[in-house]
Amino acid sequence: MPCDLPMRSESSPSTSHNGIADDRTSENRSPPQEALRVNGRPLKTLGGINIPRDAGDVIHHHPVFVKDTSKYWYKPTISREEAINMLRDKPPGTFVVRDSNSFPGAFGLALKVATPPPGVTVADGTELVRHFLIEPSPKGVKLKGCNNEPVFGTLSALVYQHSITPLALPTKLTLPEFDPATTPEHLSATQALLEQGAACNVVYIFSCDTESLTGPEAVRRCTEEALRLQAEGAVRPVSAHFKVSSQGITITDNTRKLFFRRHYPVHAVTHAGLDPDDRRWENTRMVPQLPASAVKKARVFGFVARKVGSRTDNACHLFAELDPDQPAQAVCNFITKVMMANTRK
Repeated sequence: MPCDLPMRSESSPSTSHNGIADDRTSENRSPPQEALRVNGRPLKTLGGINIPRDAGDVIHHHPVFVKDTSKYWYKPTISREEAINMLRDKPPGTFVVRDSNSFPGAFGLALKVATPPPGVTVADGTELVRHFLIEPSPKGVKLKGCNNEPVFGTLSALVYQHSITPLALPTKLTLPEFDPATTPEHLSATQALLEQGAACNVVYIFSCDTESLTGPEAVRRCTEEALRLQAEGAVRPVSAHFKVSSQGITITDNTRKLFFRRHYPVHAVTHAGLDPDDRRWENTRMVPQLPASAVKKARVFGFVARKVGSRTDNACHLFAELDPDQPAQAVCNFITKVMMANTRK
């Protein structure tokens, strides 16, 4: 049976359960006069959770999950009413976690469900937002009043596990890909696209320094150099995974021959576009194990990004089409009309 309880009518957690022992610390808490530490560094407390001052230490057990989604579902300062208004029109499984106002150190889980509790009639949709108290204990956190629920070492671990199986909840938690407070009412189509990101496989040709030069002329000069090197057999293009998101552009060498992964933050990218002279790159001559469906004579495109640690020096990163369903123009459009346009707002 689901174990949601009216959060305002629950008994307060035991006074012996103040604070939450994070799973990166000992299960036995340090004496009160001593600060908890991780790798020799003191912890700070956020909403009853001990987390390191360096946010990188938070992402141990579920790195992708914590890094990419906790900023969307953890809303420590919102009220119960604000949580209801945020979730009432969202799909079942959408949720937020907030700090409990009634029980310091505890958390409120607000969850949108498909059906109301037995005996409750749906009126304005608020009945479909159910509330659960997450209480602290010396070993972690757990859902209050749910005997079949385990204790989780961290709040993140509790959320992650309930996104896999509902356990005592009426439905699984859906890990968000964007902030439920801003969608769909306030999130534009381009912002939604950017949050989701776009990716495809391309041919990475090479990168060249352009000093202070950017714009189409930088792509033109880089293409000229690439074609010269191609004629001399002095360039080694590889298949690469090309991803554009709100964080910037990430290139992964599918062959791991030239590099593993390179990331270019969105604020560093100054231009993206096709070769102004519309020249073609011969994929069949240069790319080993070319897929049968690959583009043979591919359009060339590139983006210009400021070099790390410099405000004036740029580098142009050059690519060619590989997948016929992902033309170079579409990739450039996503960079310029979605990623770069969004940062200018």
